[in-house]
Amino acid sequence: MKAKDRLGRRGEALAASYLEGAGLDLVDHNWRCALGEIDLVAIDGSTLVVIEVKTRSSLDFGHPLEGIDPAKLQRLYLLASRWAVAHELRFSEIRVDAVAVVDDGTGDPQIEYLRAVS
Repeated sequence: MKAKDRLGRRGEALAASYLEGAGLDLVDHNWRCALGEIDLVAIDGSTLVVIEVKTRSSLDFGHPLEGIDPAKLQRLYLLASRWAVAHELRFSEIRVDAVAVVDDGTGDPQIEYLRAVS
């Protein structure tokens, strides 16, 4: 596995642990379909929450959340709908959250959670 892939997997694991500690009920990880992948899926009451995790080893190339542009956000909402259909579930709302992880491997990672990315 490439270093970038290892960093991404570690970031997703850190994000999952953080979110579970914050009370979110995670129900799926790395769900894929022909359109793409959802990093984490949670249910928050009657809301389906898809969570995009962005991990970087430093801020040298910008903040991790800068990697979520309007096209990515639109695709995440479409992926959320596909996930719900694939699992035969209905929700009153769909929300996209994001977690930024900065982990240089030398100290405690920095984790930032953003609810309802718009």
